[in-house]
Amino acid sequence: MANFFFFYFSCLFQHLHFFELAVAATVFVAFQLVITKRQHGVPNWPILRMLPSLLSGLRTNLYEWLTQVLIRQNGTFTFHGPCLTSLNCVITSDPRNIEHLLKTNFSSFPKGSFFRYTLRDLLGDGIFNADNEAWHRQRKTASLEFHSATFRKLTVESLFELVHRRLLPLLESCVNNSRAIDLQDVLLRLTFDNVCMIAFGVDPGFSQPHLPEIPFATAFEDATETSLKRFITPVWMWKLMRRLNVGVEKRLKESIKRVDEFAESVIRTRKNEFCLQERDQGEGDHDVKCDLLTVFMRLKDENGKAYSDKFLRDICVNFILAGRDTSSVALSWFFWLLHHNPQVEEKIVAEICRVVSQREGFKKEQMLGNDVLAFGSEEIKKMDYLHAALSEALRLYPSVPVDHKELGMREPRLNAIKMESIWGKDCKEFKPERWLRDGKFVSESAYKFSAFNGGPRLCLGKDFAYYQMKYVAASIIFRYHVKVVPNHPVQPKLALTLYMKHGLKVWQDPIVL
Repeated sequence: MANFFFFYFSCLFQHLHFFELAVAATVFVAFQLVITKRQHGVPNWPILRMLPSLLSGLRTNLYEWLTQVLIRQNGTFTFHGPCLTSLNCVITSDPRNIEHLLKTNFSSFPKGSFFRYTLRDLLGDGIFNADNEAWHRQRKTASLEFHSATFRKLTVESLFELVHRRLLPLLESCVNNSRAIDLQDVLLRLTFDNVCMIAFGVDPGFSQPHLPEIPFATAFEDATETSLKRFITPVWMWKLMRRLNVGVEKRLKESIKRVDEFAESVIRTRKNEFCLQERDQGEGDHDVKCDLLTVFMRLKDENGKAYSDKFLRDICVNFILAGRDTSSVALSWFFWLLHHNPQVEEKIVAEICRVVSQREGFKKEQMLGNDVLAFGSEEIKKMDYLHAALSEALRLYPSVPVDHKELGMREPRLNAIKMESIWGKDCKEFKPERWLRDGKFVSESAYKFSAFNGGPRLCLGKDFAYYQMKYVAASIIFRYHVKVVPNHPVQPKLALTLYMKHGLKVWQDPIVL
């Protein structure tokens, strides 16, 4: 019996000892989490480090979560991934740091091998995924084309065709039939046709009023979304999934296959036309197409050989990403903001009317017959308030919200949005007036407003993008009130560009001037 009681109390003591240790450990971990949250902006767990907080942000709105952490940390914080992973990085929205990364020490902060390898399946060796000489060669070629008179002429002509022959008839049909549409989808179609027309010399016709099926669009969005997920997945894990062809990596492979099929068809078409152009030039006919893809077809690589079809494919995919997604996504957020800020819409309409009324021999009847009204390029330039409103939309919802640089520890850059220390106490407000001085648009530093990047990598298509967005927005706003369907959910999608996860369902009312 004595032995039994000894054994009983011995066990009880051991259990109490274990219980006390567990309580002590729990208290210690909780204390550490409080301390690390104060130091780093988010709790830093043992082993898992900051991964639980990241996963929590992914379930809601990752960009808003990152913004709130940056606000607590004065614009910069270090993210620590789980032990034995490569998820460590520095995230900053401080303009001084952004200028240091994008300009002052540009050569020291390339995209880096990690970024290039992670996105190589989708972007290949294209301009967005290239560094050093490969990047410089592509940029120089594209820059000459983007600043040519031919490019500007083609921009004006193609936008007139797309807006007046496709977009406006579609919207008018929706009004007549009281039908709601996904405006983001419509704008993605329009900008896709536009970039193909001016960059590749082909018209896919995806923005036709009957809205044809576009398998490429779905595949491209899937590919950008699944590619981005690699950045928050341990490298060994997604590489294993790719080797086994399972999960999101299987989906990515299938999406890229459909993207490649489209790019290959574009290249095949242009090569056939290119051969005909070369023949016609030999016969003295010089009225030939001159688009970006054709320019690269005419060039030689560093070894004096024609560029491979694989490289031309990378050119296509990278410029589709640049020209299709960014403008259409920005316009989608812009119209959503207008819906919630009708006073801004009224000011834009007033500005458009004022600009149109300055035409020589203008009569008000011309404005009332707005079904045939087309804006000239000089008129678009005069729309300063519209320019400011679009810039404000890009400030709040930048089309490419995160950039990536590498030097030892990776340093993603988050655009400086909604930061009181940068934009003032009204930083969360949609306020186009912050961009105006005496009624004229005044741009901000590219390191404070980095929606178009900055330094040597400043977006080549910035002027084109603004012209395209202003022309499309003015053409719609002058004719229709765009209203978001009640209770339609609007939130960003985790992808390389800031898609609306559920699109933007809208319906239109005609404007009576």
